[in-house]
Amino acid sequence: MISIPKQEKIIIGKYGRLRLQYLEEYHKAECMLMRINNELISRLLDIEDECRLRVESLVEQMAKKENVTEELKANNQLEWIQKMNNIKNRAEEIAYNEIIF
Repeated sequence: MISIPKQEKIIIGKYGRLRLQYLEEYHKAECMLMRINNELISRLLDIEDECRLRVESLVEQMAKKENVTEELKANNQLEWIQKMNNIKNRAEEIAYNEIIF
């Protein structure tokens, strides 16, 4: 009787899925080699972590530079939300270009 080890459920986040989509569309051979060598999932998880950390770092830096503070959040939540959404979108765009694409 052959026993197959139980595989743990691996969740690849938004950034890892974007990288996978990019690889499947533009670098099919590289993607296939990583699948064959069982490297794809670990690489996508690394990309996910790297990108998430980069976005967090950029958001923090931009918020500080643009004076988006907890004080603003307390005084004008709507403006704070608008500014933080704008900052997050710009940070993700930078991370996409640096890491994913």
